[in-house]
Amino acid sequence: MEPLKSNESNNNSESKNAKFTNGYPVKPSAAFVGASWMTLLIGITSYCIGLYNSDMAYNEKGYYFTILLFGLFSVISVQKSVRDKLEGIPVTDLYYSLSWFSTIAAVVLLIIGLWNADLLLSEKGFFGMSFVLGMFSALAVQKNTRDLKQFESATI
Repeated sequence: MEPLKSNESNNNSESKNAKFTNGYPVKPSAAFVGASWMTLLIGITSYCIGLYNSDMAYNEKGYYFTILLFGLFSVISVQKSVRDKLEGIPVTDLYYSLSWFSTIAAVVLLIIGLWNADLLLSEKGFFGMSFVLGMFSALAVQKNTRDLKQFESATI
């Protein structure tokens, strides 16, 4: 008979085993991988087309493009650090905090920029939704990439 474990250790072992089926990593489906990449391309492309077609000055376009790149990198960094922690890979608190801070900063900077922009409300909504689509799909692509790598290394 096994001794009783604390809830924390039970939850930890359950979360580590949730990614595995019969001891092997689960491969993400081709449909989910394809949908993730497609939504990432749609989000980034629509955002960039919107920037190209807008009547903003070049410095404003550069600001919004930089916010997009900053946001995409930040959410990938958050996903990686959260996943590393779940898998027991050491992550410094400084890096973990900075990745969350940069993600929140990217969203706040976009909101402040759109709030003060001289754009139609529909254009502001378009940029906001394209940005959110790109950020979320970047998370999904990073997750799928990591899951596929883990699956491939376990089956070799």
